[in-house]
Amino acid sequence: MNQKIVNDWLSLGDVSKLLGVHPSTVRAWSDRGVLPVYRTQGGHRRYRRSEIELWTQTTRQQREVAPEHALQYTLRRMRFQIGESRLEAEFWYQKLDDEARQQYRMSGKVLVQGLANYLASDGDEAIAEARSLGYEYASRGRRYELSYVDAAGAFLFFRRLLLEAMIEVYRDANISDSAMWQEMLKRVHDFTDQIMISLLETYQAFEKNHH
Repeated sequence: MNQKIVNDWLSLGDVSKLLGVHPSTVRAWSDRGVLPVYRTQGGHRRYRRSEIELWTQTTRQQREVAPEHALQYTLRRMRFQIGESRLEAEFWYQKLDDEARQQYRMSGKVLVQGLANYLASDGDEAIAEARSLGYEYASRGRRYELSYVDAAGAFLFFRRLLLEAMIEVYRDANISDSAMWQEMLKRVHDFTDQIMISLLETYQAFEKNHH
């Protein structure tokens, strides 16, 4: 009986092997409340085998690929990435003063929120969401005297971060269904393509008005 009780408790490493994901993923899921977890008096994470098996059967995939869940995680990841030195290497970023740099660092958050709105809407409303973001990127670029090439480069930088983060979310969730990957990538590209077109059209309109 005691042996059965002992065997019912799993360590973080045990759960990692059972689910086939990296230990850091188990840790992140536990800390976000996705996985049922207990703490020992020493602060170590412990899991009940029966609860993990039930969770695997019933909720794992649905929780991990729900758009709002994935986007919340993506937003947290993008904030971290934008704080790194990657921005400093961007030619367009080097042209900006401190105020402009702060505005562009917020662009990642705006882009993910826009994608969330896009995924939650359909048809004309969804296109309007993307096109309004394109106008915003163009207006900001013009305000800080960036060329349309630099403004497009700035947007492509944030689109790259968005795609990397979304792919990592799906990898962490251990999603192997190619159709789900294809649908996710299609939606992100449809959304960001509309932003790029709107950005370029807005720059073109600004130039016509000033000739």
